Amino acid sequence: MSIYFWDILRFFRRLTIRKVFNISKVFSSFYFTNYFQKAMQWGMPFSISIEPTTACNLNCPECPSGLRSFSRPIGNLKEDFYRNTIDDLYKDLLYLIFYFQGEPFINPKFLEMVKYAHKKNIYTITSTNGHFLNDENAKKTIESGLDRIIISVDGTTQEVYEQYRKGGKLENVLSGAKNLVKWKKKLAAKNPHIIFQFLVVKPNEHQIPEIFRIAKEIGVDEVKLKTAQVYDYKDGNPLIPSIDKYSRYRKTKNGEYVVKNQLLNRCWKLWHSCVITWDGTVVPCCFDKDATFRLGDLKNQSFIELWQSDEYQNFRNKILLGRDKIEICTNCTEGCKVWA
Repeated sequence: MSIYFWDILRFFRRLTIRKVFNISKVFSSFYFTNYFQKAMQWGMPFSISIEPTTACNLNCPECPSGLRSFSRPIGNLKEDFYRNTIDDLYKDLLYLIFYFQGEPFINPKFLEMVKYAHKKNIYTITSTNGHFLNDENAKKTIESGLDRIIISVDGTTQEVYEQYRKGGKLENVLSGAKNLVKWKKKLAAKNPHIIFQFLVVKPNEHQIPEIFRIAKEIGVDEVKLKTAQVYDYKDGNPLIPSIDKYSRYRKTKNGEYVVKNQLLNRCWKLWHSCVITWDGTVVPCCFDKDATFRLGDLKNQSFIELWQSDEYQNFRNKILLGRDKIEICTNCTEGCKVWA
């Protein structure tokens, strides 16, 4: 059967009556909010991103972690805090993204955390730069029960790859992918679904056909082409692709660049998901990379208190009044989608 079939099947196997009921409450409250233009939240998030670490081995130019430009501290998610958080949320939680900033495999307890979520019947995903997938880690990754792994491969030659993934070695990344494929076959495992993610920027756009060839040769399940977010885009940026469909930005008549996405005053992410940083801070979404909009702290309050708090509801209402007034929303291409 198709590799996509098994991935979809694993996802739907995580559904329970309680989770379906919760999802229906989240959808209903989102649509009623948009109709009445007043924030209502009746369910719990069914998707959460949790940050294993803020540390990273690379120096990518559009990444706060890579640039070491955080104002928040660098650290690793603690296993006991993580387990307590999952214990509070797993009954309503459908999928868990082990990624925000940093390289997840730097946290020495990362795969144990994946295994714990897997045992709690949660669909698990991570995103990695691929430099830590040695033979031992690749085997442990398969054994952890991880459902999906995204490996960033932003070039098909070292010369092009390192223009964005500064400090990285393409050879190590491809070797790591081969290790995963090898152990997946040896252990007769259906998961994880292995994805090559190709961040399309101007220096690598000519290599798009080649990444599909390499992925097929290695045995990777899927290739995803991702548009790149850049911070300094108004006057143009050398990373903005010349192929329009792969660019988040368009050039106006006066020569300035603007985000293509229409900034609607709604945000699906504020209803079905959130991000938990390594130290327990809850922020609205993955665009708040430096945790500027802190909506609560799980070290001091329960998640249900935080999720239904006045502070969270006030932020949801601000979205309804004008996303263009909220800094993290102005470079967003996702917030108005009804599924993320």
